[in-house]
Amino acid sequence: MTVKASFPYKVREIENVFIPMRDGAQLAARIWLPEEAERAAMPAILEYIPYRKRDITRARDTNHAYMAGHGYVCVRVDMRGSGDSDGVLTDEYTQQEQEDGVDAIAWIAEQPWCDGNVGMMGISWGGFNSLQVAAKQPPALKAIISLCSSDDLYADNMHYMGGCLLGDNLSEATVMFAFNTLPPDPQIVGNRWRDMWFDRMENSGLWLEPWLEHQRRSPYWSTSSVCEYYSAIQCPVYAIGGWADGFTNTVLRLMEHLEVPRKGLIGPWGHKYPHQGLPGPAIGFLQEALRWWDHWLKGKETGIMDEPMLRSWEQDSVPPDTSYDKRPGRWIGESAWPSPNIKQRRYELGPYTIHMGEGHGGPHQREGEESALALQSPLSVGMAAGKWCSYAATPDLPGDQREEDGGSLIFSSRQLAESLEIFGVPELELEVSSNKPQAMLAVRLSDVAPDGKSTRVTYGLLNLSHRDSDANPEPLVPHRRYRVRIPMNGIAQRFPAGHQLRVSVSTSYWPLAWLPPEPAQVDIYPDRSVLILPERTPGEEDRRLSEFPEPEEAPPIQVHHFAASEHNWLLHRDLATKESTLEVINDQGHFRIEDIGTEVRRSTREWYSTFNDDFTSARGETYTERSFKRDAWNVEIYTRTVLSCDESNFFIHAQLDAYEDDYRVFSKNWEKVIPRDHM
Repeated sequence: MTVKASFPYKVREIENVFIPMRDGAQLAARIWLPEEAERAAMPAILEYIPYRKRDITRARDTNHAYMAGHGYVCVRVDMRGSGDSDGVLTDEYTQQEQEDGVDAIAWIAEQPWCDGNVGMMGISWGGFNSLQVAAKQPPALKAIISLCSSDDLYADNMHYMGGCLLGDNLSEATVMFAFNTLPPDPQIVGNRWRDMWFDRMENSGLWLEPWLEHQRRSPYWSTSSVCEYYSAIQCPVYAIGGWADGFTNTVLRLMEHLEVPRKGLIGPWGHKYPHQGLPGPAIGFLQEALRWWDHWLKGKETGIMDEPMLRSWEQDSVPPDTSYDKRPGRWIGESAWPSPNIKQRRYELGPYTIHMGEGHGGPHQREGEESALALQSPLSVGMAAGKWCSYAATPDLPGDQREEDGGSLIFSSRQLAESLEIFGVPELELEVSSNKPQAMLAVRLSDVAPDGKSTRVTYGLLNLSHRDSDANPEPLVPHRRYRVRIPMNGIAQRFPAGHQLRVSVSTSYWPLAWLPPEPAQVDIYPDRSVLILPERTPGEEDRRLSEFPEPEEAPPIQVHHFAASEHNWLLHRDLATKESTLEVINDQGHFRIEDIGTEVRRSTREWYSTFNDDFTSARGETYTERSFKRDAWNVEIYTRTVLSCDESNFFIHAQLDAYEDDYRVFSKNWEKVIPRDHM
């Protein structure tokens, strides 16, 4: 990473400005203003998220200093109810949030330092609402960059996948429980800070509750899912993701369905900006973003729209590991999506085998009587699954799949005679029956090396009650046969000659996905089942790709560390009590931000446990600590959430305790019972 010491434009930082909304509320904004813009107006770039511009994410906002140094006014806005803005935040991606975004863009465009052209950029939440606000068509919004986001809040977010409840649903609810109960900074909002703080703690609510109450696709999810109205987006879109991230499928869908000028970029990264991307290689993302903004906001010919629509890192084979510094591979390009370079090839399954055929092609001639393979996985399957979305707080990537495969039904190809390249969404078509009305399947595609080590390439989930519809699930009729289709996450991967492909199927995948209400045996009929691979032939676009520049960034802020951060995943197995617990540690330490003099402490721990083979023993517990200290301001906030279940219900227990100057000033408990809905 190269730290740039100087830029074409001198920049003045404005620590806080309040932006008025149509209803009289005010949103807090930090502005990076090129001095030249006070004489000759410039385009502006908005980032709009709930993660506190003043302190917790201050370090990464050097992105805005970089952009401003190249001639853009950058505006970082705290959403309503977050940071130093007015109000209370009661859920994600609300219509109020989107209307406020429209108002913020209108205000920015009217300022004397803005020439009326506004872009919007963000990662994760800021990537989501860039798409959602673009669909509102504010006149001044001319283009967006959306990173690590989703167009489908139900089916491809951190809540549900294939109709299965994700463990990340609890994890994300914990993140927001901690954020939503934090106070604004008294230096920004004045003496009203304490009233604002208590209002948030009392009224923000426990978001885990509505997320669990809506277990099927409904207007609750679809209202803000742009997959329901792609045509509403009328400005150019640059969509970016990473193969280790949880949201990458969105890039492929946006390239297929949007009707505006668009580009897609997928690297090997987790949930990080590409110039900080892990696993590497990281790229000069800020320079790439400047090419996009210069083209769409300044009308310069940068050549960015002459390049292939979609660019992806095709990953090479690697041994399994829970973390990687870099993933070997190469950049590939496609001028259209779906691509004519990619063919959907069907490979029939046999008992424990994948019939690749001559040159991994020809059909398998079935012989003998049709038979079923019975499957009922132990609850240990999934402990090596890693996190649904890697935040680069490794080790959170999937480990060696051989232990997982021991509790799964596996289908393996022979060793490949030549290399095989795939790009897109692999799928598995299965004919199945179950002895219970509720069951799930987790399917994994792995790369098996000659030494037997197995690296997961991609995976998919299906709640079999959702086999035909996420909106109208139906229980299985025991022992009736069904044909189901399970898409896996999109991927670009090269399997080398001499390696094998392996498909693994299990009836549980804890704690990545919550368990069904009881164990079920699923029978799979391999002679009526098919693996579908998006096989790619290298095209002319690959040879025309230019190299990305090396990463650059603006000078970092000064931070003094009192205690180091710690990230780890620990698996505890008690052979006496037969209890298994996965412990996730995400401790960001204790540090002081020097330019504002604020000390911050931030730590989260999660525990996911089961007892023996009892599906109703599944339990998730999370605990967070947050504190801010500066001069006479000293506050601490602690949250704890427990999610458990029986065969019919989910049970939520949550608690919040807040302290000021070591005195507890607020405490609240939640107890909720939510019926399972085909879940």
